Amino acid sequence: MHPNATTPYAALLLRLALGTLFLAHLLLKLLVFTPAGTAAYFVHLGLPAAAAYLTMGLELLIAIALIGGIYARWLALLGIPLLLGTIVTVHGANGWLFSNTGGGWEFPAFWAVALFVQFLLGDGAYALRKSA
Repeated sequence: MHPNATTPYAALLLRLALGTLFLAHLLLKLLVFTPAGTAAYFVHLGLPAAAAYLTMGLELLIAIALIGGIYARWLALLGIPLLLGTIVTVHGANGWLFSNTGGGWEFPAFWAVALFVQFLLGDGAYALRKSA
């Protein structure tokens, strides 16, 4: 297959956008909900509190990997189970539209697909550590 000359830049733009989303989502947990509040919410969902801290750690790792282009295509795959988990535990019961009360599952589903597209495209231009 012969990629278009702009494909590496499309992958870069997607990588930066996805990394920024993960960073913003992490900052929401840290600065607005607080780590303790996030852990309490996870417990309310029936998950262990440790899962909240693991999730925040993974969000930081994925954000750094995507923004910096450090094995980004493989780390993008790591975000997919996180987003599918939000559909199963939080957003799935709220219907399709994210504007529904409690947020539906359309945005996490799209975000998961975009992460898979990142995996398919590769790391893109200006990646610090290219994936194999």
